[in-house]
Amino acid sequence: MIMHAGEILRRRGLLSEEQLEQSRSSDATSVVQAAISLGYVEEGAALRALAEEVGLDYVDLRETDIDLTALEGFPQKLIYRQSLFPIGFEDDSIIVATSDPLDLYPLDEASAATGKNIIPVVAERDEIARLMNRHLGVGSETVENLVAAKTDDEVELLEKIETDGSELSEMAQEASVVRLVNEILLEAIQSRSSDVHIESQSKGLVIRYRIDGILHPQPTPPEINQFQSAIVSRLKIMAKLNIAEKRLPQDGRIKLRVHGREVDIRMSVIPMIHGEGIVMRILDKSAMVFNLQELGMAQHVYDDFSKIIEYPHGIILVTGPTGSGKTTTLYSSLLQIQSPETKIITTEDPVEYQLDGINQIQVHSKIGLTFAHTLRSILRHDPDVVLVGEIRDLETAENAIQASLTGHLVFSTLHTNDASGAFTRMSDMGVEPFLVAGTVEAVMAQRLLRRLCKHCKESYQPSRVDVPNDFPWDLLDGREIFRSVGCRECRHVGYTGRMGIYELLTANDEIRELALKRTSSWEIRKVAVKCGMRTLRMDAWDKVVAGDTSVDEVLRVTKGEAL
Repeated sequence: MIMHAGEILRRRGLLSEEQLEQSRSSDATSVVQAAISLGYVEEGAALRALAEEVGLDYVDLRETDIDLTALEGFPQKLIYRQSLFPIGFEDDSIIVATSDPLDLYPLDEASAATGKNIIPVVAERDEIARLMNRHLGVGSETVENLVAAKTDDEVELLEKIETDGSELSEMAQEASVVRLVNEILLEAIQSRSSDVHIESQSKGLVIRYRIDGILHPQPTPPEINQFQSAIVSRLKIMAKLNIAEKRLPQDGRIKLRVHGREVDIRMSVIPMIHGEGIVMRILDKSAMVFNLQELGMAQHVYDDFSKIIEYPHGIILVTGPTGSGKTTTLYSSLLQIQSPETKIITTEDPVEYQLDGINQIQVHSKIGLTFAHTLRSILRHDPDVVLVGEIRDLETAENAIQASLTGHLVFSTLHTNDASGAFTRMSDMGVEPFLVAGTVEAVMAQRLLRRLCKHCKESYQPSRVDVPNDFPWDLLDGREIFRSVGCRECRHVGYTGRMGIYELLTANDEIRELALKRTSSWEIRKVAVKCGMRTLRMDAWDKVVAGDTSVDEVLRVTKGEAL
């Protein structure tokens, strides 16, 4: 039967004789799957040809309305083992999607199990798998332990793991648990998640993925709750943590290779009332591009900031909440000024991405290797440029200022709501105002806005009721703007990916004078705007007018301002 499928594709001109022979010699379980994986034929084209050969309809499940009531009474083992999925009814018959139109036995088995006639339709394997995850829950096939192991591992650990031989560690190493954890990670990476939240709640285990800054709950089968301890233990083993310690928080790191891509995962485990909670930050090296010009800065902001990062000394601060892209901006800045003549040293907690040609230090607070301690040592290594991951306390701030006063360019981050707040924040830490005024050259505040899906965004003419009072009607000049809709390309969210909005405050004489007098951040902000600074809100409105994002997204991320 497998040979017959290959012959059909050859006869229809989708495979050459040579390609057919190479597909037959592959280790894949079927000639068709081998031909698809080798790139000889697209799955959709292959399945259309096979469906037409046997007289079945080919359907695109992304464009098909699914009647979930068809799942009731349908044997789950056939869904998992045979990649079947019931999608609706026709009279008293069940319409079932299959990715193998030449294998009739599973369809007969489904008919016998349900007592109904089966109408098969042909669909892509990945789309059937997507329906499984969406409607039966991520990891559901592993919970049922009904899918045979794949011939190639999709998730590969890059570091050897060690176990203590305890009953808990042995349970965590069972094939079904390993596969379940791998599925959770794989689904997160494929959906472009930045974080995975695995929470122990009174009703059981809850899994949520943060995609483009928004948390999305993932459906999970109820049976997953019995694997709760094993899942947590497996992840702790992967991160080289103590699985017996359940009373104290722990932090670890997992290094994976997924489909040939190296992925780092930072993991935090914290004991909660109903069990341990886990949050994993996914750092996909291959997906990151550190290019300052492509971060979404307005041209004048990019031009000004590019000049500032070439300064011989001083402090440049990047501010914003966690997850606002500060590290990406800093790394991109360092790579732009990197050269064989410039020595750059960073001290970070943790080192998120390893950069070629830049010396990076990992902070270890538990052994006394803090930002302040490493910064003192860095200055004895004759650097030109220093990056301090974060100015958290007076000691680190004073050392950063000392570094800038001795002829070094210092980059760092602060947690403030806007650029003007950086001056008052450092003064509040205990730094003398004259030192703040004399060393801080610029402050870049930033946020991330979700980008409208280009496939489904909808244009409209806004009215005064649709937008807030500070909307820049003068910039719109009668043009239309866009709002989110949702389609299959963006998983019906309406947005795909994110871009930065930026607020660059350059310290001129007037700003320095205000900082010296410990003037409020509000006064500094007003003066900066008069001197030409575009605020976060203004930059966000520019993105709306350009058609890149929506009014709703601006209102979600920024707050109104009355300057």
